[in-house]
Amino acid sequence: MALCSISGNFVLNPYNFLQRILCFICLCSQQEIAVNSLFEASEQSNLERAKPLAARMRPTKLTEFVGQQHFLGEGKLLRRLLQADRLGSVIFYGPPGCGKTTLAQLLATETQSTFCQLSAVTSGVKDLREVLESARNQLRSGGPRTLLFIDEIHRFNKAQQDALLPDVENGVITLVGATTSNPFFAVNNALTSRSTIFQFEPLSVEDIEQLLDRALNDQFKGLGRYEVTLTDEARNFIAEVSDGDARRALSILEIGVLSSSTFPLEFNRALAEESIQRKAMQYDAGGDEHYDVASAFIKSIRGSDVDAGIYWLARMLEGGEDIRFICRRLVILASEDIGNADPQALPVAVACMQACEFIGLPECQLTLCQTVAYLACAPKSNAATVAINEARSDIRHGRTVPVPRALRDKHYSGAKQFGHGEGYKYAHNHEDGIAAFDYLGVDKQYYNPVPRGFEAELGQRLEEIRKRLRDDA
Repeated sequence: MALCSISGNFVLNPYNFLQRILCFICLCSQQEIAVNSLFEASEQSNLERAKPLAARMRPTKLTEFVGQQHFLGEGKLLRRLLQADRLGSVIFYGPPGCGKTTLAQLLATETQSTFCQLSAVTSGVKDLREVLESARNQLRSGGPRTLLFIDEIHRFNKAQQDALLPDVENGVITLVGATTSNPFFAVNNALTSRSTIFQFEPLSVEDIEQLLDRALNDQFKGLGRYEVTLTDEARNFIAEVSDGDARRALSILEIGVLSSSTFPLEFNRALAEESIQRKAMQYDAGGDEHYDVASAFIKSIRGSDVDAGIYWLARMLEGGEDIRFICRRLVILASEDIGNADPQALPVAVACMQACEFIGLPECQLTLCQTVAYLACAPKSNAATVAINEARSDIRHGRTVPVPRALRDKHYSGAKQFGHGEGYKYAHNHEDGIAAFDYLGVDKQYYNPVPRGFEAELGQRLEEIRKRLRDDA
């Protein structure tokens, strides 16, 4: 049934009328979309401005990434994997602020993958399974692979890590796990064996200085609109105190600029020092940092570097290390690395342990420092360590010798008929207290004093003793 509207000589075709209505609706819809897009762009711009400088300055291209050239430089492993389009699952291991998250995002861009991020601290198995199912569905429909970035992956328990394995093996996802803990200790063997591990190093002073200059010159994401001149001294100071952490360096710069009210601004060292916030100590008393710092502590004392020993002691104290652990290490070191080169080293270490137990912190830090200084300056010898290790190795490898009859226990009924104790020479019956006798039954020397400290004197005496035992036995 056709409908017509007659107005004078004007006749409106109902189909033209419907077409105009549809065009009007379409026009309104387009205007609404444009308005929504305008609001979304404004909202996104507001969100960007709210981000801290370090987040805004994240590179968007791999060529802008700074640092980690030992595996990302031209011809290095990760670069070759990208160029050959053979990037598999990887684990990024290193300290905070060195670019692990940023590089994961750039890898997704380079490989044209969908980037998805989870935090092992806040995500559970349910979240993980949802992401994996979405990645599978995307592949089924012909879409790109998913690069799944899991921050602090060592915080996932065994069940959560195991849930990743099938999709990692089948290539459904490209896993990029990030951790500040040694993955060989903190991540399941099944996962590490299927991943390439890249160890991130703290950024160098030159790397940090490059990032500072880039932030100051960037008019859109950085601080270029503020007219800031960063002095060479301030630039170097910020780069050094940041300890290779880009976020920390950029935060110092941002605080200094935004807390100033007069521009143009000369950003000098005094302003840099004022802008520094006390760094939270990265030290997990049960994790990787614990073992690395303890290792540096012992090796510094062994190497007789008293200043380094005191610094690593301070690192452990500031990190909340267990005082008993520090004392145990010092007592062990006194025998392992000093021994008889300075026989007082062990009593000093034991006295330190007892004093620390008695007085506690903060006062026992003085006792610890005194002991570290003494042990570092003491003459070094590992003769006792080498001796017991070699003797035990002989025994473990089957080189055992029977106890000579003269040395066997004779204080029981029936020992005499076996000949136990016959021919034994009582050392105190001899003028110099040395009874010439073969106490081992084989020609073997385990203890060899070093020519340092008191062991030099022991070495001379031991040479005379061994000569007597050989000549008179």
